[in-house]
Amino acid sequence: MDRKIVIAGNWKMNKSNSDALQLANQIKIKTTGINHTAVIMCPPFTALSVVNEVVKNTSIDLGGQNVFWEKEGAYTGEISAEMLKSAGASYVIIGHSERRQYFGETDETVNKRLLTALDSGLKAIVCVGETLEQRENNETMNVVSRQVKGALGGLTDAQMQDVIVAYEPVWAIGTGKTATPEQAQEVHAAIRNLIADIFNTEMSKKLVLQYGGSVKPENAEELLGQDDIDGALVGGACLKADSFAEIIRIAERLNRA
Repeated sequence: MDRKIVIAGNWKMNKSNSDALQLANQIKIKTTGINHTAVIMCPPFTALSVVNEVVKNTSIDLGGQNVFWEKEGAYTGEISAEMLKSAGASYVIIGHSERRQYFGETDETVNKRLLTALDSGLKAIVCVGETLEQRENNETMNVVSRQVKGALGGLTDAQMQDVIVAYEPVWAIGTGKTATPEQAQEVHAAIRNLIADIFNTEMSKKLVLQYGGSVKPENAEELLGQDDIDGALVGGACLKADSFAEIIRIAERLNRA
């Protein structure tokens, strides 16, 4: 495989600082010797500095779960890109379906957050994906295409070097349901073709495409073995060191194959 597999763990709204410290340490220990797989941990904002102390001298990267598009100001409760960087983050998740579903995130605000993050020197994991209703109405490709174009509007080729796109079918997030490897591959291939149209073929080949949505050790190998799936954005399974480390080890085996 030409592209390095990238495994990211989205902790969501879980883990106190003491719990985060313990989990990060366990993951670090259990992934010792991983050389061919990129690993990103995305704890809640409150635990970023704590986790950074654990991973700062390792190959594990740290990411935030969201970012605001203004640099500073009277925006109570928001987090800027510079704040994320100062806490040790080099990545940020943008446009997760839970942000869209519960907090009014739109393609336009995803784009604003993304441009700000990239301008500030952060790398980004941009999430796209359809709801169950949209899939049942055969709207998957239209929805995902709109989200990709909306998110990446105005980006330069240079900025795209720091973007990962994560396909997360909303109906598979936290439900225990998973898109079949064939379903996931079909959408990933369509996204890669779309990137070739928007940018160029070379960019589409380099782009890391992650799958997210109830990824666990039991299905990771089959998903990561698909031609256009270059990694995983892991939710529930990243909250336990054993399951997250096992997914990473599976990725490592595939990378070496």
